[in-house]
Amino acid sequence: MEELYRAIEEKIRAAGYPKEVDGFAIYEDICNQIEDKEEGDYVLMSKTGEEDWYEYTLQVMEENFNLSVMIIHTPKQDYRIDFDA
Repeated sequence: MEELYRAIEEKIRAAGYPKEVDGFAIYEDICNQIEDKEEGDYVLMSKTGEEDWYEYTLQVMEENFNLSVMIIHTPKQDYRIDFDA
């Protein structure tokens, strides 16, 4: 799982997001939000601090999920991370 968390962090850094991110925390946030959700496509949002917030586009499946796109919204810029690319 550590590789997955690092991959999340690396994709976000590659998109140019200048702040530190925690791949484990992002993964856990998604898992907490999709708990008890039915299978399907979702757009979820999560406040990460006073200014920035995350937007996740994902597909919930029976045993797992697929995070397609994550957008980090900041007051100055939005950072789009495409995990399917």
